[in-house]
Amino acid sequence: MANFITKFFTKELPATGQKFQFRRFNAAVVDRLTGSWLTTTNSINQELKSDLAQLRARSRDLAKNNDYAKKFVNLVVANVVGPNGFNFQSRIMSNASTQDKPANDAIEAAFAQWSKKGVCEVSGKLSFAEFQRAVARCFSRDGEYLIRKVRGKSANNPFGFALQLLDVDRLDSMYNLAPTNGNNAIVMGVEIDAYRRPVAYHIFTSHPSEHTTQRLRERVPADDIYHDFIYENPEQIRGIPWMSASMLTLHHLGEFEQSALIAARKGANTLGFIVSPDGTALGTDADSTDDPINISVPGEYDTLPEGYDFKPYDTKYPDAMLGPFVKNFLRRASAGLNVAYNGLANDLENVNFSSIRSGVIDEREQWMTIQSWFADSFLSPMYEEWLSIALLKNAITLPNGSALPATKLDKFSMHTWQGRRWQWVDPMRDIEASLLAIKNGLNSPYVIASQMGLDLDDVMQDLARANESATKLGLPAYAAPAPLAATSVNASQPAPVDQAKAITVNVAAPEINITTPDVRVDSPVHIHEKAFHIDAPISTPQPNVTLEASINVPERSVTINTPEVQNNVNVMPAL
Repeated sequence: MANFITKFFTKELPATGQKFQFRRFNAAVVDRLTGSWLTTTNSINQELKSDLAQLRARSRDLAKNNDYAKKFVNLVVANVVGPNGFNFQSRIMSNASTQDKPANDAIEAAFAQWSKKGVCEVSGKLSFAEFQRAVARCFSRDGEYLIRKVRGKSANNPFGFALQLLDVDRLDSMYNLAPTNGNNAIVMGVEIDAYRRPVAYHIFTSHPSEHTTQRLRERVPADDIYHDFIYENPEQIRGIPWMSASMLTLHHLGEFEQSALIAARKGANTLGFIVSPDGTALGTDADSTDDPINISVPGEYDTLPEGYDFKPYDTKYPDAMLGPFVKNFLRRASAGLNVAYNGLANDLENVNFSSIRSGVIDEREQWMTIQSWFADSFLSPMYEEWLSIALLKNAITLPNGSALPATKLDKFSMHTWQGRRWQWVDPMRDIEASLLAIKNGLNSPYVIASQMGLDLDDVMQDLARANESATKLGLPAYAAPAPLAATSVNASQPAPVDQAKAITVNVAAPEINITTPDVRVDSPVHIHEKAFHIDAPISTPQPNVTLEASINVPERSVTINTPEVQNNVNVMPAL
C-alpha cells in the first residue's frame, strides 16, 4: 500500500557528492504544483483565535444571502428538531418490569406545562419546541450554541427554572490569557482549568456591536451556562461553523450564478455598443441636442445618427453547460455540508426509488447522530436541572394533590428523548418488513415505534381511547381484529387417543367457552396480552375427531372448526 502513497526521491550530500534515495509521502512534497498549498502545525485553538470571528461572520452572511446556505440551515432545523421538537418521555420504574405510571404521568404533565410559550424561555416569546429550533439554527450556522440558565424568581414561572438563548458573539473570542499562578487560562472567552474543563465564561453584557465605546464583560460560572459544539479536534475550546469547508464553493457559486443571470438578462435585450466616426460619444457635445441612445431595452431599437455604427454584444447566456457546471459544484458543496445533493439543490430530476433511498438513509444517519449529540449535550442536562428545582419547589404533583418527593431525584431522573423520524419513500414496504421482523422475533414493537418517532405506550393508550369512543358511537373499533372465518387444520397422521392438542387464537376476548360435541376436552386457558392459548387434551375412542371451539367476545362470536384434529394442531387465525 505504501507504494501508492509514497515515492523515492534522490538527494546528494553536499560534502561528499554521494547520492542516496529517501522515501516521502506524495501529499507532503512541496514543488511547483503544491507550492500554494499552505499548511501549519498550529493547534486548532490557535487557528480559531485568528479566524473564528471571520468564519462566523461569513457563515451568517451566507445563511442570509446565499440560497443554498439558507437551505442547509433550514434542513438542519427541520431534520434535527422538526415541527414538534424532541419528544420527552419519563421512564420511572416501580420495579424491574413495571413502570411507575402515576409518577411518569405527573412529570410529563408538569414538563409539558413548563414547555409552553411564555414559561420555559425568559423573554416569553418561545415555546420549548421553538427554542430548540432556534438553538439548532445557531449551531448549524455558528458551529456552537450559548444558553444561560435562569433560576429562582428571575425565571418568572412556577418551576423556578428558565432558559435564555444568547448570541454566541457575546462570548469574547478575542479575550485570551495565559495561565498564571492561581489563575486559570482563558481561551477565546472560555476560562478553563488544568484539565481544560470550562470553569467560567466571559460574556459581554450586551452584543459587542451595540456598544462600541465601552464593552463590559461579566464572568459567568460554567454551572450557569450550556455551551457545546461537535468536537472535530482534541482539546478544542470553541465550535467551528459547519459550513466552513463549503463556504468558498457556495460563495463563488452564488457570485457566478448572479453574473450568469445578469448576463442572460442583458442578452435577452438588444445589447451593443455605438461607434462614432471620431470616437466622440453621442450627446457629449455642449451644443448637441441628441439624447444618449439606450440600446439595452427589451424589444426596442433606436435609429442611429449619420456616421454612427452599432456593434452588437452577445453574452452567450444562458449556456447549455450552465446546468451541469452548477450541479457539479453543488455536489461538492453538499459533500462538505454532509447532506444529500437532491435535498440541498431541490433536484429530483433523475432519481429513482433505489438511488433516493440510498441517499436518504446516509443523510438520516447523520441527522440522528446530531440528534444524539444534542440530546446528550443539552436536553438531558437541562431536564435534570429542571427536575431537581421543580421537585424542591413541589411543582410536580400526583392526581391526589401530593407532590413528588425531592429525596427520590435519582429515581425520577430516568427519561428518554426521542428525536423526530421520517416517512420512507415507500412506507408500505417498511411497515410490512417491520411487522415481519416482530412476528419472527427479530424486533420488538417498542423498537419499531421508537424508529418511527413514537412511544408505544402512548400509541396503545390513544388506540384504547379511540376504540372506546368508537364503541360509544356504534362504530367499528380501530384496532380490533376482523371476524375470523372457519379454519381447517389437517396433518399427515390421525391423533391417537388422549393425545394433547393445542389451539392458539389471537383475539382479544374476556372469556372463552369451549363446546365439544362427542369429545371431552379439559381446557386450561393461558392469557398472554391479546393471545389466548388453549391446551385441550382430547379423549375419544376414534382416531379422527371433530373439535369445535367457540370464542365469545362482546357483540360477536368466532367459531373455529377443525374437522380432523391431527398431530401438532396449531390454529393461528389471521387478524
